[in-house]
Amino acid sequence: MTQSVVGSITLGYRPLWNQARELEAVQLFVEAAQGGAIDAVHLVAALQELSSMATPQLLLSMHNKRLLSDMLAHAPAGDYWIEVRNEWLAEPDIYERTQAAHARGVKLVWRGAQEDWPTCPLQPCFFLRMLRLAPLTAATALQADAAGKPGNSVLAPGQIYEDVQSRALASLCLDRAGALAIAGWPSEDVLHAHRHHPVAPDGEVIRRAGKAVDQDQSMEQIEAVVREEPVLAYRFLSFTNSAAMAGRGGIDSVRHGLMMLGYGALGRWLAEQGAHAATDIDLRPVKAQMVLRARLTEHLLNAGAEDSLRREVYLCGLFAELDLLLHEPLGQVLNRLPLSERIYAAAVKRTGPYAPALQAARAMEGDDTPALRAVCRAHGIGVEEANRQLLRALVGARR
Repeated sequence: MTQSVVGSITLGYRPLWNQARELEAVQLFVEAAQGGAIDAVHLVAALQELSSMATPQLLLSMHNKRLLSDMLAHAPAGDYWIEVRNEWLAEPDIYERTQAAHARGVKLVWRGAQEDWPTCPLQPCFFLRMLRLAPLTAATALQADAAGKPGNSVLAPGQIYEDVQSRALASLCLDRAGALAIAGWPSEDVLHAHRHHPVAPDGEVIRRAGKAVDQDQSMEQIEAVVREEPVLAYRFLSFTNSAAMAGRGGIDSVRHGLMMLGYGALGRWLAEQGAHAATDIDLRPVKAQMVLRARLTEHLLNAGAEDSLRREVYLCGLFAELDLLLHEPLGQVLNRLPLSERIYAAAVKRTGPYAPALQAARAMEGDDTPALRAVCRAHGIGVEEANRQLLRALVGARR
């Protein structure tokens, strides 16, 4: 039954970022095939089966009223959260089942415009709100903050905010209004502030990599840290293939480079990188999304037990948008490294054996499930397999 349930839905996702600009939770968009109903109990069982203690907090967002109604009526209490859209509370069955679900201990999240927060008796049913800011409300909040009057802010602390289009508003929500998280991230505005210079690696990741070297941790552990930062991984491969390494060419993976470099030289190189590291924490969600895409690409291709192939597929996903960070055409960026032609073909030409997995991973970033199904159909990827690999890729995503 679990297998059939996972095959009868389509999943997309959206990260929720907290004040540290780290993953607080993941919003899973759930759509039933043909808008039909599914067995809510077995859906919850499937999610629990494919998750672990290392999976981020999951917020389930149903795409249609019937599916939400079924979940409210039958889903048992658990660690997951269920979103209830404000406009759907006008339906009598959803209204009543919201109260019943709350009575069973299900954790419910109200989603709507801040000014539409319902009156009693529904308010106690929701332990958390996902609030959509109207443009005027956002402008008012920003003006109050600029005038040095944060106490006049209309923003509610401890909640989730969505449709945050600027880094100024994200900072106001997270750093001064005390929001729990931001749904999505204003990546375009953040990157605009760095448009004049290539983005440097994150200083915190460099510090953690250096600490791992100092503690003589295994190459696997050091590799895992370096691969968390797309610019650091790219610079490392550039360095290990440069003249500084006595012309040792053909190093096409982080693992290969680590084996060639050794602990002493690696520690010195990391120290040099740390001297010019990025300190803007607003860049972290941008890079973390690239890491999530890399993990999902690797899982979707199902590279099996061949480690070298899995590492290659991961780099394909990790480097697929390096042009946004380095401000150069992606083809030019990738051609500097002796990477597999398969990576270039998928990331630049959107062709080759890795292209289906990369395109599906990108399509899962958001709630456009019809587009995701179209990508899966075009490339012969089963929706059930895509759902399972997404949940597996999320395991360990929250550091």
